[in-house]
Amino acid sequence: MAFVITSACVDEKAAECVEVCPVDCIKEGEDQYFIDPDTCIDCGACEASCPVSAIYYIDDVPEEEKEYIQKAIDFFKKG
Repeated sequence: MAFVITSACVDEKAAECVEVCPVDCIKEGEDQYFIDPDTCIDCGACEASCPVSAIYYIDDVPEEEKEYIQKAIDFFKKG
């Protein structure tokens, strides 16, 4: 997993990230978007386009937002 969408996206779902993703790896969940780690090419376009600064490279996710890493893993396990 390269990039993770965190709490600022919850209920916001601005979708600019979806529009700029060249490989269509951002999927809509019930309350936020998620980045598919198997499809993501680590280009960073999503991070740069997010108007609420919800997207982080996985190694840069703030401690208080780390639960969103597991939330993304669980989202893609459900398929």
